[in-house]
Amino acid sequence: MTQEQQPPKIEFPCVDYMVKVVRESDDEVHTFVMEVMRRHAPDLDESKLKLTPSRNGKFTSVTFFILATGEPQLQALFDELKAHPRVHMVL
Repeated sequence: MTQEQQPPKIEFPCVDYMVKVVRESDDEVHTFVMEVMRRHAPDLDESKLKLTPSRNGKFTSVTFFILATGEPQLQALFDELKAHPRVHMVL
């Protein structure tokens, strides 16, 4: 019998959990993303934030490193970010 490979389990709290948000490149959606991140990860270290513009400048990838406290926090964070029409991907 072969054993199925399982994804690695995340142990909470998880320091420096990476969240990547691909959004349209404008200040309004950036402000929204930052507000959501601060609400769900109040100890967010903004000095670790990484912004990467797309080749044509239409999109920006924002990488955050947060203290993940559990599945409910991550689910609420992802759901709120994905609900915005100009946020295209949350990883």
